[in-house]
Amino acid sequence: MGTSRKYAAEFIGTFWLTFGGCGSAVLAAAFPEVGIGLLGVSLAFGLTVLTMAYAIGHVSGCHLNPAVTVGLAAGGRFPAADILPYVVAQVLGAILGAAVLSVIAGGVPDFDLVASGFAANGYAEHSPGGYSLLSSFVAELVLTMMFLFIIMGTTHGQAPVGFAPLVIGLALTLIHLISIPVTNTSVNPARSTGPALFVGGWALGQLWLFWLAPLLGGALGGILYSWLSPTPTGIVTGGVPSK
Repeated sequence: MGTSRKYAAEFIGTFWLTFGGCGSAVLAAAFPEVGIGLLGVSLAFGLTVLTMAYAIGHVSGCHLNPAVTVGLAAGGRFPAADILPYVVAQVLGAILGAAVLSVIAGGVPDFDLVASGFAANGYAEHSPGGYSLLSSFVAELVLTMMFLFIIMGTTHGQAPVGFAPLVIGLALTLIHLISIPVTNTSVNPARSTGPALFVGGWALGQLWLFWLAPLLGGALGGILYSWLSPTPTGIVTGGVPSK
């Protein structure tokens, strides 16, 4: 598979994750009569990964997340030389996803993008539940670590074939159910960057945490699983085994 197509797949996939996941929070959860709530937003994020894993997993591995790319590299499942182009493609896709979402959300006359929070991630006074910087950092680090642990396990050469996208999508749903009240759930620096660029101010000022904690957590998860269960054969690149 051509390298440019892998980057294009990551761009499209991360666009879909940001647009679909954040869109459910901005367009649906913001209106009480729709009633999707925390459960609906959590499912939306999980479904974006599930659908893209089946659509582009065979093209790029369907990382959609700099922390996943770094974690897979740390676990010996992805070449370090490809980290930067993957991350660039993911961030650009997330920015486009946030941009398209801002156009749609702005179709309501009284919509205030900054006041709405635009699904941006935050801690302390910008945490949905008022959780501290320390709590937010620990949540993002541990949840990203476990996300990578699950990804590494379900894409292992000896794991049941064909179920990885489903399990990974459900894992991301569970992560959101746990941590939306804490940080609005990042575990993905690209997803955090897209909305933060449009909110500006506090969202950009707090963005560092949503890069640092997920990247550290991803690397720890990749290293932990590679120690627990080394891959004997069949190097994989992400959501599904490579051909």
